[in-house]
Amino acid sequence: MYRRNKTNGTWVLKASDGHGAYWTKGFALAEDYEESDGKSVLTFYEAQDAAKKLARGDADTAPIAVDGALTAYKTDLEARGANPYNAEWPRVHLTKVLLAKPVALLTAAELKKWRDSLLTKMSAATINRLCRCVGAALELARQHDDRIQNRQAWEVGLAGLPDAIEARNVILPDDKVREFVGAAYDHDNKLGLLVDTLAITGARPSQAVRLRVEDFHDHPVRPKLMMPKSAKGGGRNRSQKKLERYSVPITPALAARLREAVRGRANDAALLLQSDGSPWGHNPGQRYHRHVDNIVTAIGRDPAEVTIYALRHSSIVRMLLQNVPIRLVASLHNTSVTMIERTYSKYITEHSDDISRKALLQDKLPTTDNLMALAS
Repeated sequence: MYRRNKTNGTWVLKASDGHGAYWTKGFALAEDYEESDGKSVLTFYEAQDAAKKLARGDADTAPIAVDGALTAYKTDLEARGANPYNAEWPRVHLTKVLLAKPVALLTAAELKKWRDSLLTKMSAATINRLCRCVGAALELARQHDDRIQNRQAWEVGLAGLPDAIEARNVILPDDKVREFVGAAYDHDNKLGLLVDTLAITGARPSQAVRLRVEDFHDHPVRPKLMMPKSAKGGGRNRSQKKLERYSVPITPALAARLREAVRGRANDAALLLQSDGSPWGHNPGQRYHRHVDNIVTAIGRDPAEVTIYALRHSSIVRMLLQNVPIRLVASLHNTSVTMIERTYSKYITEHSDDISRKALLQDKLPTTDNLMALAS
């Protein structure tokens, strides 16, 4: 299309997504007052060719669309040993129009409008996580195409919502954790073994599902697991970090169940399996989410409040309350002292109460020099 202006007119692309919706975007100036330069000022026929490349992507050099950016992002995540779910999840929520639009033509206004449309569907914290995934895909596309010059579009349009810190560090008392584990075994024995392992070790689910048979070190008194590190925080050496292991003690009772589970299996096989015998995969939450909701309901708690991560939070706080040094608690849970102090400071204060109380200035005790016994 052509839009008349006071100076040069603008060539406007109107592209359909094939499902009844469309998007428009001005992409070049018309040669009303100056000669075509083949880039920013185009003749009608040059504008036609450019519009076809933008809309159809029928050339190798065609600008990448948001859909293609997510595909490339997924490949990059897999190459770095990261979770490809971060590239798949946005597709569920992005509109067909946005998915079809070239990254180079995105505007901050339309991205902000999409972000804000999610406010009635999910929490602000979840929206921020989703926007970070989309922004990462768009940024990767920009890094591989010098023609994409609109970085500000997603930096502004997908900016994090304020006051969106989601604190769901639900701490369960020990008897409720035991109920959680028991209900999981009642629901499904394989899921029960995963939940039992998470409750004892306090590991993240993404770590536990990467355990191999050889990571189980059986011992009659001091059994342990060599837990894979999470490598949270990304980085280009993430794959290497995820190969690293650290020692986590487990109970003889859990060791007995694992001993039965690994009987006759290869050392490099996955330690924890689903009920059909297959590994849990990169994103185990997709597979156990509904089951865990039923388990949480069965123990009398709200699934909207209590997730499987409550087992990790409860493990950390249990150790703090048992006066285990914070440095050791952080190491056993593959996190940092800073994170422990920031996230669990309330419980650190509670657990230190008895210790600090001994150092309080006490009132001077009365002497017995001026006391006399009363007659009986």
